Amino acid sequence: MAPHSLMTATASLLARSFSVVSHAGAAARCSGVFSAFVNPVKYLSSQTNGPPKRPLNGYMRYVLQQKPVETRQNPAEIKSVEIIRKIAQQWRMMSPEQKQPFQEASLQAREQFKVDFLRYQAQLTPAQLQQQAMEKRQRLAKRKAIRKKRELTSLGKPKRPRSPFNIFMSDHFEEARGATTPAKMKSLLEDWRNLFSHQKQVYTQLAEDDKIRYKNEMKSWEDHMVEIGREDLIREQTLSNKKIPGAKSAVVKKEAKSGKAKTVKKVTAARKSKATSKTTKSTTGKTVLKGSTKKK
Repeated sequence: MAPHSLMTATASLLARSFSVVSHAGAAARCSGVFSAFVNPVKYLSSQTNGPPKRPLNGYMRYVLQQKPVETRQNPAEIKSVEIIRKIAQQWRMMSPEQKQPFQEASLQAREQFKVDFLRYQAQLTPAQLQQQAMEKRQRLAKRKAIRKKRELTSLGKPKRPRSPFNIFMSDHFEEARGATTPAKMKSLLEDWRNLFSHQKQVYTQLAEDDKIRYKNEMKSWEDHMVEIGREDLIREQTLSNKKIPGAKSAVVKKEAKSGKAKTVKKVTAARKSKATSKTTKSTTGKTVLKGSTKKK
């Protein structure tokens, strides 16, 4: 019985040691998770050595704080848009004192962003700064184009006429081969190229009719733009063909932007030619005077 009791004691000792080790590992994992939540690492940018991210304003900070709370309190079938709308309503109902902590945190983050951004700019080479400036101009131009497009859409500008292929594609897109949109467009392009000329003629005639539609709608739209005082949105071709009250100033503005550089060049060339002629005359006069003095 002694060996049996010895084996039992050994087994119980090993079990206790394994339990201690497993509890220690679990405690280490829990402490790691807890430290990750307590001391989260905050990066200024999503990429290493990249530009710092712009700080959030007070409202967005409040949204990030309240969204998990509202998500837990509301049923799962409620959409995220509804939750954000509810949080926005809460923000509007808050007093200035309640908004103050979020706004102060935003101001502090903005000051830190300025310091971090200057430090980041100091690390860039002249070529990188030039590339950054070019990308900024491109972004501004893109935003300007988007705003212009939205404005024209809100003012009801007619859609441009469609090409024969576009009409063919819209008519046969549903039954086109392919599971994705690019695959369907590729198959439709192949089908279009395989059509006979008399089959394409149908879509060509539809495209011509659409051009007439666009022409008539644009005429009515531009007349309406003149009535509301938006001559700046009218095409230059229309302004040149018609005598529209107030359109002359719009044409002048457009031509001033495009022809400003040409005008400056012409004025500069004229001044240079005048200066050259004056210099030539003075040089000729001096030469004549010198010649007459030598003869005497």
